[in-house]
Amino acid sequence: MTDLVFCSHVFTSMESGHLRRSFRLALGKANIEDFHFHDLRHTFATRLVQAGVDIYKVQRLLGHKSPVMTQRYAHHYPESLRAGVEILDQVGTNLGQSAESPAVLGM
Repeated sequence: MTDLVFCSHVFTSMESGHLRRSFRLALGKANIEDFHFHDLRHTFATRLVQAGVDIYKVQRLLGHKSPVMTQRYAHHYPESLRAGVEILDQVGTNLGQSAESPAVLGM
């Protein structure tokens, strides 16, 4: 057995041409259309960032020289951004509850 996702029939790493062919065959068997091998890098980056992994760690894992390139790969969906808005709601609520009333402050 091997840890490789795509391997030869003797469980060794594959040449790139054979890898592309195996990938296309897997897509066909799964009835997946309009998906490319490179799309896996986008999925990898997106899932890491959405899981809270620091963008600089993702940058290193992808081998990018600049975090700007990594940001092109790491996509956020509206659902993943909702947590940020919820944090703002909590901060606003906490600030409103913890602030003293103007009468107590002598205003």
